[in-house]
Amino acid sequence: MADAYVLTERDDEGVVRVRLNRPPMNPLSQALLAELHDVAVGLGADPSVKAVVVTGGDKAFAAGADIDEFGDQETARRIAAGFREAFDAVAAIPRPVIAAIRGYALGGGLELAMACDLRVAADTARVGQPEILLGIIPGAGGTQRLARLVGPARAKELVWSGRQVRADEALAIGLVDRVVPADEVLHAAHHWAAELGRGAVVAMGLAKRAVDEGLGRPLAQGLDLEAEAFVASFATEDARIGVRSFREHGPGKARFTGS
Repeated sequence: MADAYVLTERDDEGVVRVRLNRPPMNPLSQALLAELHDVAVGLGADPSVKAVVVTGGDKAFAAGADIDEFGDQETARRIAAGFREAFDAVAAIPRPVIAAIRGYALGGGLELAMACDLRVAADTARVGQPEILLGIIPGAGGTQRLARLVGPARAKELVWSGRQVRADEALAIGLVDRVVPADEVLHAAHHWAAELGRGAVVAMGLAKRAVDEGLGRPLAQGLDLEAEAFVASFATEDARIGVRSFREHGPGKARFTGS
C-alpha cells in the first residue's frame, strides 16, 4: 500500500526487507509503531522467513519519535508503551535481523536499530540519543540496550551529552557492526542477511533467544536456558542434515533447509 508507514519486500531467498516510509526523516509516530509491531509479529510467526533487513531512507533511518505527539506524563506513558511493543516485537523475531542505517539514526531511530541483532551503517551515518537536549531521557531502550552494547559508562556519556556519533566511532565502540560506503549499505546488509539465511536459521533463533534472555539472568540460569535450547535444536531437520553432512563430508558442507 502506497500510504503504509511500513513497507515490506521479500526476495527469492526468504530475506524480507522492512522499510520505514515517512520520508524524509521517518519520525516514529504511534501509527508507524503500530504498523511495525504488526509486521514484526507476522514475520516472527512465518517459518518461511530466513532473515530480515530493517531500513529507512537515504536521509534518515529514523530521526526519532514524532515530537508533535508529545504531551503530559500520561501521553508519555502511552508513547513509551507503543515503542516498547513495537521494538520488543522486532527483537523477538526468531531470525537474524539486521539494521541498514543510512543518514541519521537518532533517539527512537537508534533504539530501533539496537533492537535489531546486527547493524550495518553508512560511512556518512550519524547515530545518537539526543533526548537530553529536550530535557527528557530515552524511553525505548536507550538506557538499556545501549548500555548492553557499549557498556554503562559510555552509555551514560552518550545519553548525558546527547551528541551525534560518527560511523567510525560507532564501529569502534561496538554500537554498529560494519561500516560501508553509503551507496553500498542496502546491498551489504542484504548480502549479510542472505548469507545468514542460508544457514540453520531455527538454531540461530534458539541461540538468539538464549543470548538475549540469558543476559538478564544469573549465569546458572543462563546456562540452564542454553541447555534447553541445545536440546531443542536436535529436534530440527537442520540438525539431522548437519550431523549427517559432517559425518559424510566434514565440516562446513551442509545445505540447510531452515526447518
